[in-house]
Amino acid sequence: MDARPVLDLSGPRLTLAFETLLGDSEGLGGIERFTVPLELKTATFREAFGVDGGAGLDRDHFAEICAFITPVRRHMGGFLSADGFPELQARIMTLLDGAGNAGDASTVDGRIAAFCAAFPNDSKHRWVRDLAAELLHFTWPEQYPLMTRWVWDRNANTGVLREIWHGDNVDHMTIETPDTFETFLALREELAGFLAGNGVFRDVLHYVDLLCAQVYAEYICEQGGAFLRTDFVSEMDSMEYIRHMLGLDGVDPKTGRSRVKFAAEAEAS
Repeated sequence: MDARPVLDLSGPRLTLAFETLLGDSEGLGGIERFTVPLELKTATFREAFGVDGGAGLDRDHFAEICAFITPVRRHMGGFLSADGFPELQARIMTLLDGAGNAGDASTVDGRIAAFCAAFPNDSKHRWVRDLAAELLHFTWPEQYPLMTRWVWDRNANTGVLREIWHGDNVDHMTIETPDTFETFLALREELAGFLAGNGVFRDVLHYVDLLCAQVYAEYICEQGGAFLRTDFVSEMDSMEYIRHMLGLDGVDPKTGRSRVKFAAEAEAS
């Protein structure tokens, strides 16, 4: 296991993001409007993957779950075909085999790397890392922090970590911190400590995810919404981006249908 990295985070940036999160959510009925759906998402993943790694899932049920994994749901059409799903299911079962055991964290980087290596190594399959990260995190949130690319992507030098990094010239800085389990764990511990200092002692894991999403949502808004533009054509506020990044908008409220398309639907659209 790699040594725990030291993260140089900006207290003022975190404070501003936290205050914005609380203030914006208050206008929508309170932060519970987000922590409760996250708990439901966790319960759904635990039920689906926590016992047998997803061996008991059929492709319809898996599609429903993918609706709540934003970076994945637009790319799953071909993998949800009758021919493609068994192979995907087998790869997921290998990824999750023994992942809930205490001490498995020492192998998680290799586990994720092997999962990603089973797919083509190109820009069209960058979502594979996010699928692995969300399956691990939302099935066993106490053991695995959220390790998606939008939290930290070392190769792209983008993510939450950069947005809260302490420094006067962060936009023109390359942060050498690796995007490994130990980094994500250190980030979660730092954010949990920050939240405790601000009076948050319940639902801390969900608050950490929400705070991360708030930080990156602010970045998205500053960039004019270029990120995720393929999913949205109108201007959104940060809370809508938070819902989207955490997959809480997985069902279209107008139709009640999942946002995941099967192969035939994807080809027709």
